[in-house]
Amino acid sequence: MGGMTIALIIVGVIVLLIIMFVIGTYNSLIKLRNMVKDQWSQIDVLLKRRADLIPNLVETVKGYASHEKETLDAVITARNKVVSSSSTHDEMAANNELTGALSKLFALSEAYPDLKANTNFLDLQANLKETEDKISFARQFYNDAVLSYKNKLELFPSNIVASIFGFKPEEFFEATEADKEVPKVKF
Repeated sequence: MGGMTIALIIVGVIVLLIIMFVIGTYNSLIKLRNMVKDQWSQIDVLLKRRADLIPNLVETVKGYASHEKETLDAVITARNKVVSSSSTHDEMAANNELTGALSKLFALSEAYPDLKANTNFLDLQANLKETEDKISFARQFYNDAVLSYKNKLELFPSNIVASIFGFKPEEFFEATEADKEVPKVKF
């Protein structure tokens, strides 16, 4: 009877340790997933701020470069895609498109000295640059959070708990190949 009691105690302790491990791993996965969502919401706020600045910028440029309709339309179309995105993936893709369109728009200012000297344009450009810098930093923090979460999802033995409870990986916010190229503007 004494051996049976010891065996039950050992089994009980092992089961208790497994339960504690599963609970601890589950809670850390929840924390990491919430961190990813929080970091994305920080980026989302900045993307919306940038989208709000764009109509004023386009109107200012229209006054000086109204015949650059293709560039202006590309900026507005890209901006509308960011605003109407329904998923993180779509918003990331739309953001990358908008970044490319904005770089072409700013390149136009080189061809229009009056536009380049316009204080409203300069203020909007400065605000957008500041926002772009903040987006860049927020993107870095978001990607760090995604990396931590992804590591927890993939490393053994936490990957077993993640699989059991249906945790899904998140996407990194990466620059596209087009973002890495220097824009070519022809006049």
